[in-house]
Amino acid sequence: MMSNPYRNLTPKEIDAMKSVGCSCKCWEDILVNTEFQAWEIERAFRNVIFSGTCRLGTFRKSFELPGGLIKPSGIRNATLHNVTVGNDCCIENIANYIANYEIGHDTLIENVDIIVVDRITRFGNGIEVAVLDETGGREVIITNRMSAQLAYMMTLYRHLQDLQDRLRKISLDYANAQSSDIGRIGNFVSIQNTGSIIAVKVGDHCVIKGAGKLKNGSINSNETAPVRIGYGVVAEDFIIASGTTVDDNTTVNRCFIGQSCTLGNGYSASNSLFFSNCLGKNGEACSIFAGPFTVTHHKSTLLIAGMFSFMNAGAGSSQSNHMYKLGPIHQGILERGAKTASDSYILWPSRVGAFSLVMGRHVTHSDTSGLPFSYLIEKNNTTFLVPGVNLKSVGTVRDAQKWPHRDKRKDPDRIDQVNYNLLSPYTIQKMFKGRKTLKNLQSASGMLTDVYSFHSAKIQNSALVKGIKYYETGIRKFLGNSLITRLQGMDFSKLAKENGTTVEEIIRKRLVPDYEIGSGEWVDLSGLIAPKSAVEALIVDIEAGKITGIDGINAVFQDMHRHYYDYEWTWAYDKIQEFFEIDMESITLDQVRSIVNQWKDAVIGLDKMLYEDARKEFSLASMTGFGADGSQEEKQMDFDQVRGAFESNPFVTAVVDHIAKKSALGDELLSRLG
Repeated sequence: MMSNPYRNLTPKEIDAMKSVGCSCKCWEDILVNTEFQAWEIERAFRNVIFSGTCRLGTFRKSFELPGGLIKPSGIRNATLHNVTVGNDCCIENIANYIANYEIGHDTLIENVDIIVVDRITRFGNGIEVAVLDETGGREVIITNRMSAQLAYMMTLYRHLQDLQDRLRKISLDYANAQSSDIGRIGNFVSIQNTGSIIAVKVGDHCVIKGAGKLKNGSINSNETAPVRIGYGVVAEDFIIASGTTVDDNTTVNRCFIGQSCTLGNGYSASNSLFFSNCLGKNGEACSIFAGPFTVTHHKSTLLIAGMFSFMNAGAGSSQSNHMYKLGPIHQGILERGAKTASDSYILWPSRVGAFSLVMGRHVTHSDTSGLPFSYLIEKNNTTFLVPGVNLKSVGTVRDAQKWPHRDKRKDPDRIDQVNYNLLSPYTIQKMFKGRKTLKNLQSASGMLTDVYSFHSAKIQNSALVKGIKYYETGIRKFLGNSLITRLQGMDFSKLAKENGTTVEEIIRKRLVPDYEIGSGEWVDLSGLIAPKSAVEALIVDIEAGKITGIDGINAVFQDMHRHYYDYEWTWAYDKIQEFFEIDMESITLDQVRSIVNQWKDAVIGLDKMLYEDARKEFSLASMTGFGADGSQEEKQMDFDQVRGAFESNPFVTAVVDHIAKKSALGDELLSRLG
């Protein structure tokens, strides 16, 4: 059994404490580290009022502050009540007091009003956040370990009452386990020039500088992913995950802020969830579910009662969640990758399909979830839908390329599972549905109809015809890519010879999926793309009590993410048979060659459309404002200096390189087929 690392002060040490202005009603309640030396008192203590039971470490190191100032560790001008202070801390100029806290080692706390735990608290765990519906009904119980996927199930699967009861119990059990009347401030923490910190748990290496008020929360900072809380921040009933920055007069109330998010520039958020790598500046959020990579950074932008992910909100974007009848009860969903243009407006309830762009003001309740990669354009108060056109947009592909590089999570424990794929079973299944929907419209209203009606939107004839083409191109690209990936690196002739069989038999055997999981519908659980059957199996296990903890649930999500490509092939295997009308069990070399050639045409065709879309950025119209006081030649020279030449643009060269690589990949497989 470990011996007690603390001892009482000696009479001489008590006298020394008194000589430097320190006082205490009962010095027997003041304990020091067994390695504490009397000489440290003169160096480290000035004007300290001790109360209750206090435990003190040693004070021998110094802090080097910005500008080169050296400040010795110690406790000066402070009142401590029931506080444990680790080794080599510096605590000074506390206007009121610090009460009921354990403070780690090498921590700096100065110029703070008050730090206190005044009751038994769960430090933000167990707070119910009224997400999507301000009036309640979809409350999410936040915890330190909540993932985007777990929150998705708690938010949207309300029809599964047994599941909700279990998730509520699991979350509250975790929250109750965090209950304490003693707070903790970790090691290597810096808290300076801050107002009040009430019932807040602060993790290691956290920096809090100039915050106004922090109340009832957890800041889950650590050495690999520190958290920074900056000037003027006011936060109440919150959880902040590792690697996050909240700065510059941001106000947060009843919010969960996930890993490596950034909120700043006066951002205001209430009853909202932000998951990994979200960015919120200047604007306002109310009752939103901000999945990974939700970005909004304009002053006039309001996000309210919506679910988003991989989303970029344009300046002045807003939504309405009530129609002045029963209050703010309406909600909406912008599926992954959806964008809003400047000054766009959506009247909830609405649902916008994946990777779609919303422009203008939309006052009808559209549901375009089955028509991904579309434009929603408002003209004369009417919503016009342009299906599939975003597949050939440079912006869409650029977004998909940048997300993996903008994942700022340094914490090795990544709580959210994030799939960045632009084309996946989730989006391709929607293309299958979209293609069918457009063909049914065409069949029902006639090939020569000028404008088709789809729910509350209009689709022009030319847009409908092109939409079918875009979706078929996307389907061919994805299915062909899956097939080529499955057959990659195989020497068919050699294997056929070794096994005494034919190349076709080798290919058929290789194409058989390794897993049964993957067939049927797929879902996007706020970043995690997974088979619905796998999610349903998890739900059954939760309802049956086989999984009883948050980390256990998150581990299953992690396993789904890890097996994504295995499950993807199972889905693609079925869809290749459906789309190309072939039997995979008897597939021939000619059929494989045909799929590869169609894939090459699809990839190169899309890349050429992207190439031409990128060229628009280098048109004469784009040069307006360049070389303002010069000739046309000087305008071109000014433009080239700023933007560079079209042929040398990094994205353009990447597209050209992609065409060459994909062509070579297809040709390489064709050569192996003989």
